[in-house]
Amino acid sequence: MGMTLTEKILSAHLVEGEPVKGTEIGIKIDQTLTQDATGTMAYLEFEAMGVPRVKTERSVAYIDHNTLQSGFENADDHRFIGSVAKKHGIYFSRPGNGICHQVHLERFGIPGKTLIGSDSHTPTGGGIGMIAIGAGGMDVAVAMGGGTYYITCPKVVKVNLTGKLQPWVAAKDVILEVLKRLTVKGGVGKVIEYTGEGVKTLSVPERATITNMGAELGATTSIFPSDEVTREFLKAQGREEVWTELKPDADAVYDETVEINLSELVPLAACPHSPDNVKSIEELAGQKIDQVCIGSCTNSSLLDMMKVAYILKGKTVHPDVSLAIAPGSKQVLNMLANNGALAIMIDAGARILESACGPCIGMGQSPNSKGISLRTFNRNFEGRSGTKDGQIYLVSPETAAVSALTGVFTDPRTLGAAADITLPEKFTVNDNMIVPPVSAEDMDSVEVLRGPNIKPFPVSEPLAETIDAKVSLKVGDNITTDHIMPAGAKILPLRSNIPKISEYCFAVCDEKFHDRALEMGKSVLIGGSNYGQGSSREHAALAPLYLGVKAVITKSFARIHMANLINAGIVPLTFINEADYDKIDQTDEIKIENIGKQIAAGNVIKATDVTKGFDFELNADFSDRQKEMLYAGGLLNYTKQNA
Repeated sequence: MGMTLTEKILSAHLVEGEPVKGTEIGIKIDQTLTQDATGTMAYLEFEAMGVPRVKTERSVAYIDHNTLQSGFENADDHRFIGSVAKKHGIYFSRPGNGICHQVHLERFGIPGKTLIGSDSHTPTGGGIGMIAIGAGGMDVAVAMGGGTYYITCPKVVKVNLTGKLQPWVAAKDVILEVLKRLTVKGGVGKVIEYTGEGVKTLSVPERATITNMGAELGATTSIFPSDEVTREFLKAQGREEVWTELKPDADAVYDETVEINLSELVPLAACPHSPDNVKSIEELAGQKIDQVCIGSCTNSSLLDMMKVAYILKGKTVHPDVSLAIAPGSKQVLNMLANNGALAIMIDAGARILESACGPCIGMGQSPNSKGISLRTFNRNFEGRSGTKDGQIYLVSPETAAVSALTGVFTDPRTLGAAADITLPEKFTVNDNMIVPPVSAEDMDSVEVLRGPNIKPFPVSEPLAETIDAKVSLKVGDNITTDHIMPAGAKILPLRSNIPKISEYCFAVCDEKFHDRALEMGKSVLIGGSNYGQGSSREHAALAPLYLGVKAVITKSFARIHMANLINAGIVPLTFINEADYDKIDQTDEIKIENIGKQIAAGNVIKATDVTKGFDFELNADFSDRQKEMLYAGGLLNYTKQNA
């Protein structure tokens, strides 16, 4: 029986466990990346481990999230990350060099390698045949120190692509179609592997768009084969020597198969407030819009930008629409400036933003009250844009650009003949904004620079014998990490200060949560299904830890957030009988006696709602390693104990 591409790469990196679907395996990590919203904590954790130099083949620290310097906090964080990187063997991508996933694809990604990043859209690297996985900052810190990264051995879903995209139908429409079929929970515990004759019709930037937004499926990662298209992309980047052909065996066996005929796809949009709430542009046509934002790690490549320039050439943005464009990297911006496309955008009335995440993470460009904003981004969760009642739609660059001109939802197929735009044979390469680390011999000469806003991460304690605490908050289904720990220009600068940022914990759901949790001292959270979907931000675990949360009980968890809770020493449990969720109310007292012994004894935990006087059962399906982490009080304590 042949192997899938996913199985081949995972097997080549397997260091612990057996490749049995649903069991925990440990893999060797070749590369890591961090960004500044999660990076400060990751490097504080790395320092706490006491490892002098990173042990990966390549680790890169990017500054792309908190680039709005309205106070000293972000600048101090950048300085701290830069000094840590220089000292400990990490490459440092300076502010303005671009979005981590776009730059990593251009300059560092290698087919067949493993990459984890403290950002949920790290699977972008699957566009060139990497196993690239989003993770918590603490997992990245351990990997930089040479530690093993653990995942549940995934099922592999084959998405068989046939045909070819019709004019004005884009890669964004491919992943929106996948989301429409599978939903935001459809990829949990799975890797999405793209195969078929249709693959060779897609460029690397188009493949990267698809793997990037595969994160919204809840998938472990997504991957394309490494073929001649990949080789040509790497050759154009001056990195052909890292290319190798990678593909599944002809007789590979997959756990599921999804058939997509690219020729049958139409322009699509994800409607508020979920990436899987998908409709065709035809259904939305004519509806007035207020704002268009083009960019993000999903759609900010040179190919995307050139298509946008083609549509805007000689025209003017509708007077009722604000159009903002953020090229994904310095390389892209530089090439747009040199070939005249940037002038076309400016001439049309676009507002050119820095090569950074910007509006996608809520850093500026919030729409007007109840404003309808078309964005080429990957998430449209409620309030994420910075406007609580903003109506955010996710679309392709082609749909975004033509709608910016008309002022209403417009199907780009109305434009007639499509642009014949291809990737250049050679990209402009200038890595002068990537700072290499000093040698191991010189590292002692580097001072790590810490600003006053950088506080130590919360100290977790070994698991108590009994958890006896009130419910500080009960929430529903599909609670995202944006609900738990919001982003935005006001909050992101506090990422290095857990006590301060915790004031905003769950503010989207209940503004009184912070004060109530502090007053309780210790508490339990109750949630619905798919709890913790979205961003990999470990602050969504660290802030509750600081506020005394001891356990989170839900119907189901998103993969990364559940791992982050365990890393923080918070016990994640799920209802065996989901009807018990409805019986428990906020402020009920929940008691779990001898929790450590119960976890050790098996997967079923008995708990009591003391207030209502009934018992219920919880699932505690942890690996032996995860159990030891919980007993120790989290990954950092566990790592120190086992150093």
